[in-house]
Amino acid sequence: MIQVNKVSKKFDDFLALDELSLNVEKGSIYGLVGPNGAGKTTLMKAIAGILRTNSGEILINKEKAYENVKIKNDVIYISDDLYFFNNFSIKEMRNLYRKVYSNWSEERFNKLQKVFGIDIKRNANKLSKGMQKQVAFWLAISACPKVLILDEPLDGLDPVVRREVLNIIMQDMEENKTTIMISSHNLRELEDICDTVGIMNEGKLILQRKLDDMKSSVHKVQVAFNEENIPKDLEKELNILNKSKMGKVYSIIVCGEKEKIVDAFNKYNPLIMDMLPLTLEEIFIYEMGGCGYEVKSIIL
Repeated sequence: MIQVNKVSKKFDDFLALDELSLNVEKGSIYGLVGPNGAGKTTLMKAIAGILRTNSGEILINKEKAYENVKIKNDVIYISDDLYFFNNFSIKEMRNLYRKVYSNWSEERFNKLQKVFGIDIKRNANKLSKGMQKQVAFWLAISACPKVLILDEPLDGLDPVVRREVLNIIMQDMEENKTTIMISSHNLRELEDICDTVGIMNEGKLILQRKLDDMKSSVHKVQVAFNEENIPKDLEKELNILNKSKMGKVYSIIVCGEKEKIVDAFNKYNPLIMDMLPLTLEEIFIYEMGGCGYEVKSIIL
């Protein structure tokens, strides 16, 4: 559905995207994560056709995204920094969207009005940030996009509305096979809805994988041995991303197949050994740690 092939984007001397490539399958929810300044917003704007790249190509349904009216009719981008025309009411924004997007559904708009409960006569710019986010979703979903690009979409929403918006996103994907790309620093929420995750750092995509595959390839092992330290031969045998110790018990983050990891530990007759599931947040921290990123500076 979305193909990004060796895309680079510069702002003066700053390289925001560095020959980045990724693929988003049709009807999937793709979570894009990374530290501040990684290039997530630049990438999303380029996919939405807002920014022209310096090199590489971006295709949506095998057609170039930039300055393509046909593609833009099917793509909606919701920025963290929302914009509404001055003095436009929600009703007037509705009328504008209805003229611009050929797939507009008045039925969906009216249905979602009951969900959000905001008077369409109100001036969109005079609403709170949270209510503006709701209006942005309301208009976007009513336009029936084939691709929905969301940059920190839940920021500013209270917990009840956040859950309602997430439910709307999931329902839209299931009913209309909408392809969704979403970035957020709330990795716990992404973990609930995404099927594929890409991790960015310094304009590059350092990891892209199905979330289930990612969780099955990185493991947390709590283990203790008779001797004080981990056997040196075991450390050489495993791809250890991180290790810490409390008393005699080690917590070790290991990359690899679960069965091979278990067999490797069992060869050294551990006193105790438990395999624990990793969250997306933990995977992100350890992957970024491998890139030399200061974990203590991540705010999640």
